[in-house]
Formats: sequence, structure tokens, C-alpha cells
Amino acid sequence: MMDTRNEVLELVRKYHQEYAGETFVPGETPILTSGAVLDEDDRVSLVEAALDMRIAAGLHARKFESALARALQVRKVHLTNSGSSANLLALTALTSPQLGDRRLIPGDEVITVATSFPTTVNPILQNGLVPVFVDIELGTYNATVERIAQAIGPRTRAIMIAHALGNPFAVAEVAQLAEDHDLFLIEDNCDAVGSLYRGRPTGTFGHLSTISFYPAHHITMGEGGCVMTNDLALARIVESLRDWGRDCWCEPGEDNRCLRRFDFTLGTLPKGYDHKYVFSHVGYNLKATDLQAALGMSQLNRLEQFGAARRRNWAQLRAGLEDLPGLLMPEATPDSDPSWFGFVVTVRPDASFTRHDLVTFLESRNIRTRRLFAGNLTRHPAYQGRTYRVVGDLTNSDVTTEETFWIGVYPGITAEMIDYVVQSFREFVHASR
Repeated sequence: MMDTRNEVLELVRKYHQEYAGETFVPGETPILTSGAVLDEDDRVSLVEAALDMRIAAGLHARKFESALARALQVRKVHLTNSGSSANLLALTALTSPQLGDRRLIPGDEVITVATSFPTTVNPILQNGLVPVFVDIELGTYNATVERIAQAIGPRTRAIMIAHALGNPFAVAEVAQLAEDHDLFLIEDNCDAVGSLYRGRPTGTFGHLSTISFYPAHHITMGEGGCVMTNDLALARIVESLRDWGRDCWCEPGEDNRCLRRFDFTLGTLPKGYDHKYVFSHVGYNLKATDLQAALGMSQLNRLEQFGAARRRNWAQLRAGLEDLPGLLMPEATPDSDPSWFGFVVTVRPDASFTRHDLVTFLESRNIRTRRLFAGNLTRHPAYQGRTYRVVGDLTNSDVTTEETFWIGVYPGITAEMIDYVVQSFREFVHASR
């Protein structure tokens, strides 16, 4: 049996090696904004997990959770079926009755930024809470500590903010602000895995943090995400909410880890009701599968390599474009070392061209572009008529809505591709004078 298994896996390697990658042809080969970079070890890991026929969450998932916790310097990681689900679980965990007087209740406020991806904000609304929107800085595209501090009101109970395109916000200072005001902090770390702030990994400052493993992100499971925390009580709540809301902590297929399976008295249930079917939260089923985890485990081995490639591509773009008139170049937040998700550009008011014309030119050359996600979320149809509060103006959020876009730096982009991108920018800008 093992001989057959090994033979299958060797054939998978051979299959991968026989696949010839495409040669880059300027103007014809798409230069994507993001994408998964998969090698033969990834392919073998997926097939190996498939041969095990563990089609739900199991050994691979538990191994990946442990390895990820070690790599990212946190105590507990819980895999989920997406980064969006991770955000939902993290915020919902703060509403748990098990937190007593600290729990968030409907009407409580959560500070966030207006320039965001919707799934950072949607869990606030989905839990009956009130988003409090603050503006960002152009260049870093993050909120400042001062703006966040000004937004704290009598009903503010938490802060939930993403590190913008891998660029950390001043998370140590925000964490201290949260502690000073007895607020929870959730770091949306979906775009920033491997980023550092003051030498410490992002995702380790908040009470909870989240990651996405969608193919666009730093490492991938295909679909998937996770919630991370150093707080074991919050970790237990997240696990319960992820796993149908059940009170039991046995793994799937496992019975009686607590040695008290038929000895609990909970709620108004009869004494000894099977603990595997006692529910302490109104939860979900948001687990990932072993197939996804096997791919994630393989990808994790290249996290540093991927981060180095992202930093290298970003630096090459920055050096090639920084002297061009009419463009606001991105800047790393002070004291940070971003593992960049993208290279973000804002067209200045005095430019001799428009954002639309520049983006149209780049797209015509197969250089893919993306907006800074939703721009100002308050301008979208989904948030019309919703209850939220805005502190200060959202001038810069409006600028990003009108004038900002980003291009790719992910590891699948080569130096040759970056050179072509720089050449295309320069050609357009000089022709527009």
C-alpha cells in the first residue's frame, strides 16, 4: 500500500515538473494584481491529503493550526472557511454572554475606518452594533491614533481595523489606547501576514486577529481563513461559535476528552445530557477542511520567501516611479516593515492626466489594476439607511474613492514584469505633459 502511495505522489511531482510555465510577453501576458503561487510540494500535499480521504476537518487542520500559531507567535489559531468568516467570528466572540459585563450588546459602538473592505465592517452591523467611521491618511492609507482617539465615545467598546494593503497601522499605540479605555481590539490582518510593527508581527497586538487564505493573499488554502488570539477564554468562544455553537470541545470523531461527557448539568437540560449536543452559543459551521489545511501547511513553508518577493517588487516599483509628476507614492508607516499586498497610487489634483485615463492605459497593456477596495464605504448602496457614526470628515476616504488604485507585487510577478510596468507608467505620464 505504501509503495503504491509513494508511486502516486512521485507521479504527481513528475506531472507538475512537466508543466512548462509561460514565457512573459509584454503587453500580452497579464500582470495580475494578485494570485496564488503554487509549486510541486503544494500539489503533492493536496493529493496526499486526498489519499487520506479525510474530507472534513481533521489531523491536517490541527497540524496547520499549531504550525501557524508557532510561526505567527500566538497561542491559539482556529481555521475557518474564509477570512470573512474569521472576521465574523472574531467580532461575534465579543458579544458572548460568557464575557459577562464586558460583552458587547446591540447599540454599542466599534471604531473602524471608512476606506475598507466590507467584511471588516459588516460583522459590526450583523451583530446589531454601530460602526464609527474615521478617515485615513493618504500615503499610508491607515487611520491615525489621533483620529481613533477622537472617535471614542460613551458607548465605544471596541476597535476593528485592517492593516491597509499590508501596511501596518500604528498598532502598538492603538493597542495601548484600547487598554487605556478598556476597549477590545481586533486586527484584521488578512492583507498583512508577515508584516512587522516595531519588530513584532502584526496580528499579535489585538485581543483577536484574523487572516484570509484566499488565493489573493500571502499564503493560500484556496478558500479559508483563521482567527488568532493569545486569550484562551476568547479562543474557546471562537471555537464554539465556529463549531455550531456547541459547548463541547472534543474534535470531530473524538468522544469524552473531558471525561465528563454524561455528567454536566447545563441550562435547563436534564442532568447528564450528552455534552456533544449541548449548545452554549448561537453559532455557525464555519470550519475548514483537511484538504485546505494541507495546502496551507505547504504554503506556510514559503511565507518568508513570499514576503521577501513582495518587498522586493514593491521597492522596485517605488524606485522606478517615485520621480513621476502627478502621482502620490505610497509610504510605509513609521516603525513598520510591511509585507506588501499591493502598490497603491493616488493621482494628485495637479496631475496632467486623470486616474481613469491612466488605469485605462495600463489595462490596455494587460497590467491589471484594482481600486482601494470599497473606497468610502458610506457611499455604497449597502450602507444607505444603516446606523453609523462619522467622526471628523472623510475627505481622504473620498479622495481614495475618486483617485486611488493599486497594482500587484505578489510573488508571481517577476523583475522583468516590474520593468514593463514602470516603463508603461513613464511612457503614459510623459506623453500626458
